[in-house]
Amino acid sequence: MAKIGFIGTGIMGKPMAQHLQNAGHTLFFSEHFEAAPADLLGDNGIALANPKEVAQEAEFIILMVPDTPQVEEVLFRENGVAEGIGNGKVVIDMSSISPIATKGFAERIKATGAEYLDAPVSGGEVGAKAATLTIMVGGSEAAFERAKPLFELMGKNITLVGGNGDGQTTKVANQIIVALNIQAVAEALLFASKAGADPAKVREALMGGFASSKILEVHGERMVKGTFEPGFRIALHQKDLNLALSGARELALNLPNTATAQQIFSTCAAIGGAGWDHSGLIKGLEHMSNHSIRED
Repeated sequence: MAKIGFIGTGIMGKPMAQHLQNAGHTLFFSEHFEAAPADLLGDNGIALANPKEVAQEAEFIILMVPDTPQVEEVLFRENGVAEGIGNGKVVIDMSSISPIATKGFAERIKATGAEYLDAPVSGGEVGAKAATLTIMVGGSEAAFERAKPLFELMGKNITLVGGNGDGQTTKVANQIIVALNIQAVAEALLFASKAGADPAKVREALMGGFASSKILEVHGERMVKGTFEPGFRIALHQKDLNLALSGARELALNLPNTATAQQIFSTCAAIGGAGWDHSGLIKGLEHMSNHSIRED
């Protein structure tokens, strides 16, 4: 059994940590942000004061925090992970952050003698709880093979994409696809409703055709029922699309539909929906159209 540091036990991080614990691994948690959840502590769950202490105790150090600044803080602040690692240790960042920053973080970590994997995930809270996450990994093949048994406890579709930063690049691409699919489903259901059709029945009919998708299945149902508890918050998807759009500027690319989706998310945030599940994008379209597909 491995000794694993796990920093970031939020909506997705907590069930991911639980899967590792249930397999018999010992987990170390840092309390520098907030207290570790009480139900994760016990014989194989130990709370420590800071990331340095976690890194000193653990062979693998997993991060699952909101954004690039938090990853940098956990890794490189005073009493950060970088002060507690060395040869034989593997840092695994499963957050969704900047691919460019990731490459720099990896070089700094590898300079200590440790290995670095960027391994962001897709699948949301549902996938985290079911251990069916898609995990897209950047780093060395040797480090990937060492960490793969841990990934298999948290996910199903696990791919070594390439070198450091390529995992995060893949996640940005994933978030573009997810956002545009959410937008497509939302626009279709809004069109159907405005034209007088029952959006629930329209969704049911489309589930049997070429338009069928996981987004239509899961998020389409949320749109019809009006259940927008996260899930994956709009504010976090905005962060990911910012990474896409800033990267596109650096690469001299035009991503017009990504920019449109970001504007609709911004509308949602402006009307108080930054904390909604990202399926709540439909409420931004409803606001602009002065029409709701639900009787609310």
